Amino acid sequence: MAVALSFPAALFTFALLVVIGYWLLVLVGGTEPDAVETDSATQGLDALGLGGVPVTVAVTGLVGLSWFAALAGTVAVAGLSGLAGFLARCGVLAGAVITAVAGTRLVVIPLRRVFRDGPAPSHQDFIGRMCRVRTGRVDEEFGQAELTAADGSSAVIQVRQSTLHAATAPLAQGDSAVVYDYDAAAGTFWVAAWEGN
Repeated sequence: MAVALSFPAALFTFALLVVIGYWLLVLVGGTEPDAVETDSATQGLDALGLGGVPVTVAVTGLVGLSWFAALAGTVAVAGLSGLAGFLARCGVLAGAVITAVAGTRLVVIPLRRVFRDGPAPSHQDFIGRMCRVRTGRVDEEFGQAELTAADGSSAVIQVRQSTLHAATAPLAQGDSAVVYDYDAAAGTFWVAAWEGN
């Protein structure tokens, strides 16, 4: 307990108590998780590379990691006293902040997908994308292809090729095709052979 209340860990101990109190208040319904969203806070986190998630999530990560790093550093330099001890503790403070920013950035990167704003993905997003035929043939009744979405995920989609396109460039397994339309009623994508085949 004494370590948590000594410099520099004490700075983060009090901040951690505020963060814990805030999340307890959210838990009992006393406030909303995004109640502290402000433009200045968002811009500050963006400057640190921590944008794309709610301010409260990023600040919780910063405070928690800073506290833990400062606590560990304070224990490590506890035997030093005088000017050397003070300078070592100032180094611990700087190291805790740097560690917290780097660690929080690692956590924030995958969380950005969870908190991404914007329209939900739709089948229309596949139009204009390349796909690779996975079935032996593609015609107006049958066909499947593998398509890679903008986010890097892949999907096997039902594809169809009109007789007009099939007469000039029939598609077979392994061919590349471009998606040019989506038939919502049938749940299929219309494709044409890519000229690079």
